[in-house]
Amino acid sequence: MLFFIIFMVVPVFMAVVYSFSSYNVMQPPRFFSLAHLFDNYLRLFLDDEVFQISLRNTFLFAVVTGPFSYTACLLIAWFVNDLRPKARAAATLCFYAPSLSFNVYFMWKYIFASDANGLLNTFLMRAGFISEPVLWMHDTRTTLLVVIVVQLWMSLGTAFLAFIAGLQGIDRNLYEAGAIDGVRNRWQELYHITLPSMKEQLLFGAVMQITGSFAVGAISAELIGRPSPLYSAHTIVMHMEDVALNPRFEMGYACAIAVVLFTITLSVNQLIRYFLQRGNK
Repeated sequence: MLFFIIFMVVPVFMAVVYSFSSYNVMQPPRFFSLAHLFDNYLRLFLDDEVFQISLRNTFLFAVVTGPFSYTACLLIAWFVNDLRPKARAAATLCFYAPSLSFNVYFMWKYIFASDANGLLNTFLMRAGFISEPVLWMHDTRTTLLVVIVVQLWMSLGTAFLAFIAGLQGIDRNLYEAGAIDGVRNRWQELYHITLPSMKEQLLFGAVMQITGSFAVGAISAELIGRPSPLYSAHTIVMHMEDVALNPRFEMGYACAIAVVLFTITLSVNQLIRYFLQRGNK
């Protein structure tokens, strides 16, 4: 509890306070008067075109990757759970490993390389689908798609392990009782027995996947660059880092961005919790 308060609650509280100030880290923060208290937020939504682009990109990214990664985590965990113990352990490691791979961006840079030697371009050209290389990481029409693909590949993380644990904890007698009561196939087992028996894990997985979708930034920065062409793959997290770090050091403004991102993430999580809990009643 002490560590949670020091490293989670206090920083959030400080971010909210500093969001109403002009703060450059080097000097004490200068808090706005009541008449200008919300200047950072007004600037954010009315004057900052890059933030508006990053907001749109982040929502598009979350809408695509959140549900897809959540469903993939559940279905793959369901498949892996039926394997023998040793095979299950090996499969879990194989599926979970990409979420721990922080230094594999060079592999994706090779796959999506913009010249004719890139793996994907080579395949598409030899198959006759394209006649010249596609600028995957430089064309504004494809940069966000590249980030989405890589994020989906790395998305089997904590939620996947939670689903595995939830499946392992289901009483096997429930399946025998279900067979007596008329459950005839695996999909009926999934709907009538498996999912209702792992409500907590489903809720936890939803929170983790949604939070991860809104907090993406490192993938885009590593693959596409900072900034991306015409900010086509720019996210809220990237914009916040750009504002807070060298050479701008607009920490007060960056805190306002952080507060907005925190509010969006919290609101979406509460909405997901409401629908999941309502569906379980």
